[in-house]
Amino acid sequence: MKTKKKGNRIYIIDVTNRDGVQTARLGLAKLEKTMLNLYLNKMGVHQSEFGFPVTRHEINYLNGNVKLAEIGALKPIILSGWLRAIRADVEKALELVPRLKHMNISISTSRQMLKGKFGNKYSQKDIIRMMTDALRTAKGKGVLTVGVNAEDASRTDLNYLIEFAGAAKENGASRIRYCDTLGYDDPFTIYERVKKIAEATQIPVEMHCHNDLGMAVACSVAGAKGALDAGVDTYINTTVNGIGERAGNADLVSTILAVKKSSGLAGRYSLDERINLKIAWRIAKYASYAFGVPIPINQPGVGANAFAHESGIHADGALKDWKNYELYHFEDLGRGEAEIIETGRQIVAGEYSGIKGFRNVYGKLEVEFESDEQAREILELVRYANVHKQKPLTDDELKFIARYPEITRQVLTVAP
Repeated sequence: MKTKKKGNRIYIIDVTNRDGVQTARLGLAKLEKTMLNLYLNKMGVHQSEFGFPVTRHEINYLNGNVKLAEIGALKPIILSGWLRAIRADVEKALELVPRLKHMNISISTSRQMLKGKFGNKYSQKDIIRMMTDALRTAKGKGVLTVGVNAEDASRTDLNYLIEFAGAAKENGASRIRYCDTLGYDDPFTIYERVKKIAEATQIPVEMHCHNDLGMAVACSVAGAKGALDAGVDTYINTTVNGIGERAGNADLVSTILAVKKSSGLAGRYSLDERINLKIAWRIAKYASYAFGVPIPINQPGVGANAFAHESGIHADGALKDWKNYELYHFEDLGRGEAEIIETGRQIVAGEYSGIKGFRNVYGKLEVEFESDEQAREILELVRYANVHKQKPLTDDELKFIARYPEITRQVLTVAP
């Protein structure tokens, strides 16, 4: 019999708009980052690490998304900015994004980084001092939640990590982020290390795992289990389709499936009840389109072959009862609806569109305008959005522009 652990939960913090966009040769337009935040909110993700509040070209996008949160369009998802654990960065972030209420502050903790990155300029005590200084500054200026990131935690001495996490807790941190920055951990080591940190400090622990050894999802759920077994809440960092630096991060959909369906976790541990897997197919397709990276054919849940059966034994078994050869149903992920592909005449909205073609496009979307003046205003924004993205707009993007023209104008403006 499965006995569910009571009290503590697993929450998802998606970092596509921070770690994902740092992927070499890839990136997202600010409108695309905004749309991802909207999809993540619909999916019930607890928090989006939505960008860099000390990077100038991010500022209008960040402030625009904060407005969306304030008017309820991005709610209840939490929007957190990522910055270095340096007091000056915290002060600059709040100067540029004054209504930012959630942060993750990051600093390297391993001896490798202290030597190879900082040139032995800082001691371990200096690192803690810098972190606590930045943390107290953020809390003193009204930031509601601050996650403290231990970069390269998997190669950091465990006793020092416990000291680092304890100092973070004492100075008001909401949680400690255990960063397996190089994908160095395995599921067994990360379980033991995270459990010991959580037992010693009783601070919630957040998993941030990279996929250099192909174990990002496995390490994420194992580390989360360690935190839960120690009696604290836990958070798992994901990216949509696993897009991230080098070999990527823990994939959003795969991670949720692992928690909900694997034999050792399903029914034993509680996942944030707001998670809605039916958005999985939609968000995976959008991220694939936005990044320009096809979804791997064998991607769990959303790959083209995830529910495909060819061999006689498998096909026969699946037709008799899908549970014979499928661990979860395709409808659970929002799949199964027929997709219509237009093969005849198409009128699309682009950077050189005129008003008649534009009205035709929006008419099919059942969007009506109060006046010709309003229609022409949205047309101009659609033109700019096409220039901004350099690719065709999706239906959801077109609807967003019509509904939030002022915020769209702000998000599209990346110049200082």
